[in-house]
Amino acid sequence: MSRFDRGRPYEGGSGGMRRGGGGGFGMGGRSSSFSGRFGGRDMGPPPKKYDNLDHPGARLKKPRWETTSLKIVEKNFYREHPNVSNRSWDVIQDFYRKKEITVDGENVKPVFTFQEGNFPDYVQREINRLGFEEPTAIQSQGWPIALSGKDMVGIAQTGSGKTLSFILPAIVHINHQPPLEHGDGPICLVLAPTRELAQQVQQVSFQFGRSSRVRSTCVYGGASKGPQLRDLERGVEIVIATPGRLLDFLEMGKTNLQRCSYCVLDEADRMLDMGFEPQIRAIMGQVRPDRQTLMWSATWPKDVRALASDFLKNPVMVNIGSLSLSANHNILQIVDVCDELQKDQKLVKLLEEIMQEKENKTLIFTETKKKSDDLVKWLRRDGWPAMCIHGDKAQRERDWVLSEFRMGRSPILVATDVASRGLGLFY
Repeated sequence: MSRFDRGRPYEGGSGGMRRGGGGGFGMGGRSSSFSGRFGGRDMGPPPKKYDNLDHPGARLKKPRWETTSLKIVEKNFYREHPNVSNRSWDVIQDFYRKKEITVDGENVKPVFTFQEGNFPDYVQREINRLGFEEPTAIQSQGWPIALSGKDMVGIAQTGSGKTLSFILPAIVHINHQPPLEHGDGPICLVLAPTRELAQQVQQVSFQFGRSSRVRSTCVYGGASKGPQLRDLERGVEIVIATPGRLLDFLEMGKTNLQRCSYCVLDEADRMLDMGFEPQIRAIMGQVRPDRQTLMWSATWPKDVRALASDFLKNPVMVNIGSLSLSANHNILQIVDVCDELQKDQKLVKLLEEIMQEKENKTLIFTETKKKSDDLVKWLRRDGWPAMCIHGDKAQRERDWVLSEFRMGRSPILVATDVASRGLGLFY
């Protein structure tokens, strides 16, 4: 851990401040601490020079935007398709009811097909190659808003296609901006709560950006800084980052956000749950004020609303379904309330039933990292093909475990809340 990492929430998905907890299949955990003695010598409190790290961004100089010469940024690239222009609002209202879409703000007609999005050929070719049938609800309404250069709040469940909702407009936005010059920071910034989610967004960014040579990189804690720094120094149009590591690089002067005109806060509610609000505010203070900002979240609590009011200007709010976090209604849910001593027996019985299926994958959530490790040891001792991930695992190990689970080679995954959002584990 570098001196810039102390005092920050750990970016492994388990968060910073945690509640204590016992066993079970939930989330949480206790953090361990050093006794203050090393080699028989009392080390005492940390030096004074680390005190500012209790205030993320304390080393950053706040840009004086009023005296900074910023080039005018074009943000509206949307050309409404004739089919959309000719579509009546009665038809659109029926579409809203069917898809459970609520729009608050400026009226922007949704698109019903990918062709109606009027994407450039280099984007449309990649969409056609992947064989997508039709846009999801959040994509249908989100693309016209994002391509129009408007600020936006998108509330939709995890797995509803939010990543494409902001990545495709980002690529169009970038290709209309002047090329990066030496020393320029990214044009697009995506903040994500966990390494795994950041890496997943980067994969989508690379897939759709390569046809127009839009470069991207992923910046996150728990991995070597060297390769990440080299990407930033070479220049990349898109940076997908977890807040703590990006703030480190900004404080070190290794990158800047003066060219950032398209900013995304992905899974905003999750980032706030993990205690990243001070880091987010410090980072957003470095982004040019005439940016376009898009906030995506699965829920709409008060702290997320406060963040939106501070950083978004006259946003269009799009909500798919409920404003509260709810489970997918297409999934059968069975709740079994039992004593602690009954859990192991019930789990084995359930696994025996699942393993009889032709295709089977099982994801087990635990409240603590220790419980996750202990449960895997117990399962493997009894012959079950189980692996686990949590915030204390090395990034290489976490990537390998996720790959083994996705490929079905290890069909039982035990995890803390690091795997709770948008990782695409079942495809």
